[in-house]
Parts: sequence; structure tokens; C-alpha cells
Amino acid sequence: MSLFVIGDLHLSFGVDKPMDVFGGWENHVELLKEAWLGEISAEDTVVLAGDTSWGMTLDEALPDFRWIDALPGEKIILKGNHDYWWTTMSKMTAFLEKNELHSLHILHNNHYAYEKYGICGTRGWVNIEPNEPANAKVNAREAQRLEVSVQSALAAGLTPIVFLHYPPIFADNCNYEMLQVLWKYQIADCWYGHLHGSGSHRYAICGERDDVCYHLISGDYIQFCPQKVL
Repeated sequence: MSLFVIGDLHLSFGVDKPMDVFGGWENHVELLKEAWLGEISAEDTVVLAGDTSWGMTLDEALPDFRWIDALPGEKIILKGNHDYWWTTMSKMTAFLEKNELHSLHILHNNHYAYEKYGICGTRGWVNIEPNEPANAKVNAREAQRLEVSVQSALAAGLTPIVFLHYPPIFADNCNYEMLQVLWKYQIADCWYGHLHGSGSHRYAICGERDDVCYHLISGDYIQFCPQKVL
């Protein structure tokens, strides 16, 4: 039994949004499926770190959910900036139950236990204009959601592992609200996606920085092969 992670699947079985128009995304669905079936068993768990489906609504995302559900393992889904189908926890949970998507679970102000660890996370935010009121409000809310998630794992006696969609640190830009949560709870590892293309990958922070080890796991960066966490 192992824990894996991958971000940015950008599936589009229910809408017309092909990804192969972008460099590095040719046949990405086939590559993902081949790698998934070669690495992951029914006993494993996979965190999907945002931008899972291009569907604008839950109904439009349903074909993508069914495709993921048919793959082996339990899947923990957090929000990305392009997950426009995302709604309230109760609506998403009810939708998954109604459609018998039993291997799919939503990570939102909560955690999921994996052995002695707690799977924690949220979308995060880009803190480019911290003095802009609307941006500051969203950023504060995301930092709070991450803290709630981490606290819920700690309350259950678990060691938190953090997964985000947005990088909390990129090149020389730091999102200190998110970083303060990582530092406060002494999070050892943070896994994130969102960054695409060689231009962004070049400036991604990978490795240890201020006692936190960062891992970029966007689909094109890891060539659509889910990465083992534990």
C-alpha cells in the first residue's frame, strides 16, 4: 500500500478542451493511464493536486470523474485554479455518491488518514499583489483553509503532509501567509502543481528551503507519471 500524487490532469472527456495543442501534452491521457496502471494498485491512494477536469459544472466533469474512478486506488482531489466545477463540500460529496464514484474523495477543510499521516491541503493562491484587498482576502482564506486541514490531522494524532495546487514559493516570490502555516506546524514536505512549460519549470523550487522540502508534481513536469510520496 503506497501513497502517490500528481497534479494537473486537465481531463476533458466532457468538453472540447484538447491539451495536445500545448507542447509536452501530446497523448497525455494515454501516457497517464499507462503509467497509472503500471504503478498503482487497488490498495494505493493517489492525491490529485488540482486542475483535474476542464468541466465547467459537475455534470460536465462527470465523464472525467468516471475515467478516474475506473483507475485503481483511492483518489483524494483538491481544488485547482481551473476546476470551475468545484462547489460546496456537501454538493460535491452528494454528487459523487449519487453517481457511485466511490473511489473519489474531496479534500476541503479536512484531512484523510493514511497510515500514521494526515493528507492535508488546499488550492493556495498567488501572492503577487499582496496589498490589493481582494487578493489579500483570498490569500488569507486559503491560508486559513490549510491551517484548518492541518489542525484536523493533528487532532486525530496524525502527522500532516501538505498538498497544494499553487506553489507557496516560486522563483523569488514568496506567499508568506501560506509559508507561515508550513513553518508553524513544522511541515516537512509540500507537494504542489500548477506550473507548466520549461519557462515555469526552470524557476520552480524543488528541494529543501527553510526546513521544508518542496516537490513540483504538475503533470507535464513529471511526464504524467504519478510520484510516490510514501
